[in-house]
Amino acid sequence: MSALVGVEEYRTHILGHVRTLPSETLAVAEAHGRTLAEPLRARVDIPVFDNSAMDGFAVRFADVHAATADAPARLRVVADLPAGTALDPAIGANEAARIMTGSPVPSTADAIVPFEDTAGGLEDSLGEIVVLRAPRALGAHIRRRGADAVVGDVLLAAGHVLNARQLAAAAAAGIDDVVVSTRPRVAVVSTGSELVRPGEPLAHGQIPESNSELLAGLVVEAGGDVVLRRTVPDEGDGPRQAIDDALALGAHVVVFSGGVSAGAYEVVKSTLGGVMDFRSVGMQPGKPQGFGATPQGVLLFGLPGNPVSAAVSFEVFLRPALLALQGRTTLDRPTLRLPAATPWRTPPGRRQYLPAAIDRSDPTAWTVAPATSGGSGSHLPGGLARADAYAVVDADVDAVEPGDLVDVLLITMEG
Repeated sequence: MSALVGVEEYRTHILGHVRTLPSETLAVAEAHGRTLAEPLRARVDIPVFDNSAMDGFAVRFADVHAATADAPARLRVVADLPAGTALDPAIGANEAARIMTGSPVPSTADAIVPFEDTAGGLEDSLGEIVVLRAPRALGAHIRRRGADAVVGDVLLAAGHVLNARQLAAAAAAGIDDVVVSTRPRVAVVSTGSELVRPGEPLAHGQIPESNSELLAGLVVEAGGDVVLRRTVPDEGDGPRQAIDDALALGAHVVVFSGGVSAGAYEVVKSTLGGVMDFRSVGMQPGKPQGFGATPQGVLLFGLPGNPVSAAVSFEVFLRPALLALQGRTTLDRPTLRLPAATPWRTPPGRRQYLPAAIDRSDPTAWTVAPATSGGSGSHLPGGLARADAYAVVDADVDAVEPGDLVDVLLITMEG
């Protein structure tokens, strides 16, 4: 029996074959979920100009610095400045301009008096105003040009993913296009003569095929595009044909589920033994693994066929590779250390990745427990629907008891 390969060793071996994909330029509106290949640099200042943080009056601080309810300052309103105005009126002694939030502050004004600090407020805001409270300081309620960023500032470094907040920042900085990494193109191939399309009648010994749905969804969540989905039987040369078809579609990755273990009908192992290397990795589930590359550099992954094994294997090995192909700076999920709510057994000598559910009912005392009553049973896909994490237990731990602190890999923040 071959020795087990460590999880980190096997992952390092895989990542050593990954080369970042070429970049392309996209409009900001089309770049959601893409990975920056070049830094995001501001093309205009944020804010673009000095603007008012309040609805009120642009004034000279010297005219109102001593204003109180007992000794108010009286100013003549000489201009009205709505948002979007191009006006820059001169503000003289004892004068003011009515101004709305976001409007450019006149060059000769150096403070804003909010409506609520005047006697008449908005109802009496043209003509003469009576200031009852002085601004707290010179520059009060003025948002200064470039306070957030100036032209050329790096808003986000290469390797970060662009989501709604990042794209909003890009738009605010005058950026209309971004340089991003190409999406990995992935072929997903399920193996097994027992597999039939979900919803079709099942003969004795047949099961609904679900791994392609699982893996295709995980590929998309990791930023990839699925270019081929196929199921091949346990006999014949289906895996090689799938690779040929994937190459014709420009795939960067082909992922097989099933056919990689030690049984008599392991079609991936029997047909791709000269292209892929098959190893036993010290983890549960997910012990049998296959990996290789075509002469064209297309990465080939062989994952176990049991659904939970496939999900865990994707998380530990394939997801980091897909992110690395995109040049991501972070390849790992966020982790927490949480107390176990219930006891469970662990496999001797192998690191456990247990589909788990986090109990968030007490926001100050989260706990974690197995997502199914069957523990980490690799044949129990129903529990994956309830799992929002993997509890990761080291190989030298014999069992987990209630209250034991466990490393928890977050696979979703929903709950």
